[in-house]
Amino acid sequence: MKSTTLVVMAAGIGSRFGQGIKQLTSFGPSGEIIMDYSINDAIAAGFNRVVFVIRRSMLEDFRNVIGERIEKLIPVSYAFQEIEDLPDGFVVPEGRTKPWGTGQAILACKGIVREAFAVINADDYYGKDAFRKVHDYLVSVDWEEQRKYQFCMAGFVLKNTLSENGGVTRGLCRLNEDHVLAEICETRNIVKTKTGVATQHPDGTMEELDPETLVSMNFWGFTPDFIDELAVGFERFLGNLSGRETTAEYLLPTIVDGLLKEDRVDLTILQSNDRWFGVTYQEDVPYVRQAIADLVDRGIYPERLKSISN
Repeated sequence: MKSTTLVVMAAGIGSRFGQGIKQLTSFGPSGEIIMDYSINDAIAAGFNRVVFVIRRSMLEDFRNVIGERIEKLIPVSYAFQEIEDLPDGFVVPEGRTKPWGTGQAILACKGIVREAFAVINADDYYGKDAFRKVHDYLVSVDWEEQRKYQFCMAGFVLKNTLSENGGVTRGLCRLNEDHVLAEICETRNIVKTKTGVATQHPDGTMEELDPETLVSMNFWGFTPDFIDELAVGFERFLGNLSGRETTAEYLLPTIVDGLLKEDRVDLTILQSNDRWFGVTYQEDVPYVRQAIADLVDRGIYPERLKSISN
């Protein structure tokens, strides 16, 4: 069986509510954080290693709070995403305060990840089904023999990914007449409405969306050659900022969408009907706690995960 790695993008963890790493929110009945459930599901699916992408300044606290107990279950490595990590000839623009997005996060894994790998957000719950499907894809793909990149994406049903407390950003998947993915359209401010789902435009107008549309939630399956592609693309991205230096982000959905339009990737969508949930707003915390409690009551998870028991 081929080895597979789970890359957890965690460089921004703890900052969503202005909190530090030591105050990570517990959601499970025994103090589990969302990452505990993701890593539990990844191990059950067959992943062999976890790589956490964090800020270097977080390392000591991160290992104390999370890493040391996960290391008892599965080999763990660390990659560091820093705003200053730029190609030769580029400098951090004046006024820039945040790193460069999810594409740079995976680029930080260069030299660390050399096998097929999955990518998730640290603070999102995805469900067991997606981990099984992405893992099984990654061990089956013969990427070295293919002319185009061979990637996969866990696709979630839009209506299963919304917040009750405000608008969210989602990568909407557009399929062609053969039901093959043709485009990922990053769409902001998607909200629930009385009649379904819509995106609210800056001028206040509402555009209705199909609630059954599949969306990207940053759960990807990549092959290691993609990291070299990211290095080339990051330099091109930086060279074309043109006035967006303080806010522009190098994002995985946009990068993959560009490869789709250039016909350089075969992207397999693996539909999951599990309900995604995460904390976009402080007001989402009670909902997420109740959602996990319901999963425990149904026997999907035990009262205490192994990562907590250790």
